[in-house]
Amino acid sequence: MSNDLGGDWKQERPPQRNPAREPGPIDLQRFRALPHYAGIPTFMGVPLCMNQEDLKAGQVDVAILGAPVDSSSGQRGAAFGPRYIRCDERTLWHNPRAMINPDTRVRPFATLKVVDYGDAPVDPFSIDNSMEPIRAMVREVAEIGAVPIILGGDHSILWPNAAAIADVYGPGKVGVVHFDTHADCSSSFLGHLASHGTPVARLIEDEHIPGKNFVQVGLHSFAQPDEQLMAWMRERGMRTHYMAEIDRIGFAAVLEKAIEEALDGPEYIYLSIDIDVLDPAFAPGTGTPEAGGLTPRELLPAIRRICHETQVVGMDIVEVAPHLDPGYTTAMYARRAVLEALSGMAQRRLEIPGKRYLHPIAAGEE
Repeated sequence: MSNDLGGDWKQERPPQRNPAREPGPIDLQRFRALPHYAGIPTFMGVPLCMNQEDLKAGQVDVAILGAPVDSSSGQRGAAFGPRYIRCDERTLWHNPRAMINPDTRVRPFATLKVVDYGDAPVDPFSIDNSMEPIRAMVREVAEIGAVPIILGGDHSILWPNAAAIADVYGPGKVGVVHFDTHADCSSSFLGHLASHGTPVARLIEDEHIPGKNFVQVGLHSFAQPDEQLMAWMRERGMRTHYMAEIDRIGFAAVLEKAIEEALDGPEYIYLSIDIDVLDPAFAPGTGTPEAGGLTPRELLPAIRRICHETQVVGMDIVEVAPHLDPGYTTAMYARRAVLEALSGMAQRRLEIPGKRYLHPIAAGEE
């Protein structure tokens, strides 16, 4: 008897196996209060949606979903990132609605309807086969006006993620703000078009996102870009801010430029964060760490600010490799990046005015 599953990895289960229920988010927390290490893990214990009808019925604002792939990176482990980020929370109790951002005093889960949308179907033996199913699932969220936040997985998923957003909002209307150590702009990697080093080239060459609407922050790799790749990036008008520029004029000035550039034409922003943009002193749990990166005190407020001051319609956080994270810090910062993004979106929903907003008491102004 053959054990070949064929294309079953991307086929939904037959409808007769689904229990009859009204569409809407499903709260999987049986008890009023559970420690984070108990119960069925969703991101921060939020309800689960199983399909687009659940998203619509729940009037969802943000859907967290996973893209558990790592076969394009040459470094195994990032496929376990989505589960790790969801279930390794260090705080004790599941009570997201009570969570308060310490800098802005905004309650993101009380302001936004946030759900977990599970994981995209992926082919564990083929990164190429996994691209379209990821794109389709991200598009399901964006089509109803909700914001997909995708937990990686390696950075190959930027290609289907941002392409899905462009499918919904239109080519040329979406810019990308990309925090990374590496440019990820190669046309191919060891002969492969789909890899964690090529998603930017795929998006630009396939005309989903114009090159001038890519804004990169934090590049500092000894590996790339070389002179040829740097010339390719400049020819396409990409806006790239290296750590050398951050050292020269400061992170605050670079971030100001990046936000202005992101809004130069597009109406909407897709935010992509490779965890290796943080110095490995803070985030060692990644397959391609390089010394000299950003600090959390630079990156995390920047994410919140972009989500407050621009119309962010999608986001990913990628390259978290649990087996390389002995102190849990990498998962903690990846999860905090999502929480800061949600806080910024909540500030935008609440129409809190101004740039670089901080609560006056938290900021020591009162």
